[in-house]
Amino acid sequence: MIYCVVPQELADELYDKLKAYYEDDPNVEVIVDRRHAQRRGSGPREGGGARERRDRRRPRVPGEFPKLEP
Repeated sequence: MIYCVVPQELADELYDKLKAYYEDDPNVEVIVDRRHAQRRGSGPREGGGARERRDRRRPRVPGEFPKLEP
């Protein structure tokens, strides 16, 4: 499913046009974004404590690779 999200400020202008454009495609649904604020606040919250940010990439393989001939 593909969601075509229309900002609420542009819904009056774009929603009907996009809905008509994608009406024959069952994999696309046009929706209006009705959020008023961000979910996550910037201040401390209950329960989670301090989050630790780590580098999740795999460490490099030790050693060197052989030279390749062009």
